[in-house]
Amino acid sequence: MTEGKVVEAGVPKTLEDFDTQKKPKRNKYAFACAMLASMTSILLGYDIGVMSGAAIYIKRDLKVSDVQIEILMGIINLYSLIGSCLAGRTSDWIGRRYTIVFAGSIFFAGAILMGFSPNYSFLMFGRFIAGIGIGYALMIAPVYTAEVSPASSRGFLTSFPEVFINGGILLGYISNYAFSKMALHMGWRMMLGIGAVLSVILGVGVLAMPESPRWLVMRGRLAEATKVLNKTSDSKEEAQLRLNDIKRAAGIPESCNDDVVQVSKHNTGEGVWKELFLYPTPAIRHIVIAALGIHFFQQASGIDAVVLYSPTIFEKAGIKSDTDKLLATVAVGFVKTMFILVATFMLDRVGRRPLLLTSVGGMVLSLLTLGVSLTIIDHSETKLMWAVGLSIATVLSYVATFSIGAGPITWVYSSEIFPLRLRAQGAAVGVVVNRVTSGVISMTFLSLSKGISIGGAFFLFGGIAATGWIFFYTMLPETQGKTLEDMEGSFGSFRVKANNTPKEVGDSNAQVQLGTNVRT
Repeated sequence: MTEGKVVEAGVPKTLEDFDTQKKPKRNKYAFACAMLASMTSILLGYDIGVMSGAAIYIKRDLKVSDVQIEILMGIINLYSLIGSCLAGRTSDWIGRRYTIVFAGSIFFAGAILMGFSPNYSFLMFGRFIAGIGIGYALMIAPVYTAEVSPASSRGFLTSFPEVFINGGILLGYISNYAFSKMALHMGWRMMLGIGAVLSVILGVGVLAMPESPRWLVMRGRLAEATKVLNKTSDSKEEAQLRLNDIKRAAGIPESCNDDVVQVSKHNTGEGVWKELFLYPTPAIRHIVIAALGIHFFQQASGIDAVVLYSPTIFEKAGIKSDTDKLLATVAVGFVKTMFILVATFMLDRVGRRPLLLTSVGGMVLSLLTLGVSLTIIDHSETKLMWAVGLSIATVLSYVATFSIGAGPITWVYSSEIFPLRLRAQGAAVGVVVNRVTSGVISMTFLSLSKGISIGGAFFLFGGIAATGWIFFYTMLPETQGKTLEDMEGSFGSFRVKANNTPKEVGDSNAQVQLGTNVRT
């Protein structure tokens, strides 16, 4: 967008003009679409939450070791890589909406298999199937939501997947508590199997959603894309501006008003991996590093260790009763969910960078304090109630500070910074990094805590989070208020001014139009 454009007769000429005027009420149709798409993320959240408590009873019933429990807990993250790797091409092939339905169907099969597992091997197979569904869900929910959302509320709407992950975690914790009184062989199977109900609700709800307007344009279906944009924009003028931006990004002339047009293979996913990794422009290289880095540090700071093993952490802190451990874990889920709701209303007001840096700073303090309190408890011969209370408080402060920034912004940021042509596969690669890192953390936490002590494990996570803060400060420009089609201009070479606002430097001609900067 060029500077100096005037607004004649109160009619905005660019999407940036909309941002400078009084913002209208949130578009209810876009809100509903984002809600339905983001429900996919509840599948991952439920699995994380329910396994934290179910593992207690699985270990007792199937007589398995700590190492087998670690593998059972974390392996689903590695299984999900299959779904994430396939989801990018699947969503470009059959569309974003049907990919969401496909994700729910796969998870349904996995939940049923886990619920009827007669032994450890069968349970692992059920988690393999569920993991593929989760991989699909993790990739497609933020991509669809980013593509259907207007720029003025994109941060709010794109944070919904993280909201539903947290809601799923809370539901999993509640399921643990609700079924914990059942017979040992039945309780954990009900905890896992009941997740199939969520996938059925998801599959039915998604059928009411429209297809992503950006995917429709990539397929040359301009008339359908126009209808969706008219519904998800605040005016027909804004819808037309969004359509023009998307057409320009897809290499379609803005003057083209045909209902259906032919689109080159280049715009339907061909050559994406070359541009991402073999011949990236400076801006694309920066985008890839930013997306992979934010996913890595989100998980390497230990969030899944806290969420999955919170009963173990509370046991180390001095809580011995199963019921009390599960109730304390429900408190973790409740706090995590409440603070993610706070974050959704701040993303488009405060901006991504300030929230992210504040969040990670709070995580560092919480992790280091938790490490100190658990180390004191570990070396004390008597029960120190103040240390027990401090441990519980810092677990809660850690998940709270994670939820106001690092949790939702990771998905918002990585789904909005890739150009249209690269978005599906780029987001999929981010999910791969996210799940691999999560899998490594969750599959090694018990062994790590035995090797360097549980307090030492949290000191390590605190150090990683501090490194992440430095990475975010130096590598991530602000994206608040920018259209998806203008995002690439924020990357490449930039410096951070005193007020943390990104400023591009170098030749202004580097801000090339999306869809025209492929190097092959």
